[in-house]
This record gives sequence, C-alpha cells and structure tokens, in this order.
Amino acid sequence: MSDMGSPTLVRQPPRKDQAIVAFDFDGTLTVRDSFTQFLRWRAGSGGWFAGLARMAPDLAAYVADRDRGRLKAASVREFLKGTPRTQLEADAEAFAGQVWPGFLRYDALACWKDWGARDAYRVIVTASPETTVAPFARRLGAEALLGTPLIFDADDRVTGAFASPNCRGEEKVRRLRAAFGEDVKLAAAYGDTTGDTEMLAIADEAGFRRFKERS
Repeated sequence: MSDMGSPTLVRQPPRKDQAIVAFDFDGTLTVRDSFTQFLRWRAGSGGWFAGLARMAPDLAAYVADRDRGRLKAASVREFLKGTPRTQLEADAEAFAGQVWPGFLRYDALACWKDWGARDAYRVIVTASPETTVAPFARRLGAEALLGTPLIFDADDRVTGAFASPNCRGEEKVRRLRAAFGEDVKLAAAYGDTTGDTEMLAIADEAGFRRFKERS
C-alpha cells in the first residue's frame, strides 16, 4: 500500500476486527463543495468567470442530462488541463491550508474524531478528485481516501479526463468493494445527497444529513 500522497490513497488495510466507517466529503464533512471552491480559488475571479463563459455549452447540457460526471470532466478540461501533477498537488495543499479554518463542519469533525478514538478505520469516499482532497485527508488522519482519480499523461500533466466513473451512487460501493473486498460491511456511513444512498445502504448505521453545524 502507498501513502496519502500517491494515487492509491490507502495508507494500510483495515484489520479484520476493525470497524470501517465511510464519510462522504463535500457537504458532509465540509460546509461547501471543495472542488468548485478549489477551481475558483486557483483561477481567480476573472479566470473563473471567463472559464464558466467558455463552458456555457457544457452547463446547458447539464441542465438537460444532469450528468455530473460529464460536467466535472468538462470543468477539469477547462481549468486544469495541462497542469503538471506536482503543481496541482502543491496548489491543492496551499488551498487546503488556506481554507481549513472553518471549512469543516464542527459536528462532523467531532463524529470523525469520535470514530478515531474508537479505533475505527475511517475512509473518505468522494466524487471529488483524489488529488485535490488528499491534503484534507492527510490533515484529518484518514486511513483511506477513495475519489474520482484524474488521468495524467506521459509528461505527468492533467489530460482533462478521469480514470474511473464519477465516484457517486453505485460507484461508491464499487470502489469500497474493490478496496476492501466484495463482502465489505460498513459500521457506519455518512452522506448528504442521493449520491450517497447506495453507500449508506451497506452500513449498519446510516447517517443522512446528520451534520448541520457551519462555521
């Protein structure tokens, strides 16, 4: 297994007797969508609105098909394509450090820490790119992070595509099973949208929109 800085964001496998607890990230642990905030922060106000203008056809298509994965891929192509991996990782680290105070929900963080005190194996399962969520996962001390991985080309630059389907809905369960076995059972799972429904269904304790506190 590799560390939290690598594409395979699992620090070590859980022990056989260790409870696995899954947390959605955006809107569950955080007060807002982290990837949108990251892209806006990185582009700056002028770059952000200019990029959105160029994405008008993609935004119109989303209104019609509601395909979050397609829209997310379009945003990656617009705002990140060609970015070297090392630069993206450095930007993600800087962003996390800047927004960390007040970005996590207090009650969600308390629940996260409580499970840690109970020696649970805590995994973040998110539709956001693993690369941009990894700095938050490290700060939280997550045992694993499963997200939507970006594809990097031969020069280690963002291609504008993802290596797997958008990590929401059934894809969250598929990723959990790929990481921890087909018979994986969660002691608890927490989420805030219909994209978490399938993950909550394989948990003994399902926390839907459990966390409300904002900074």
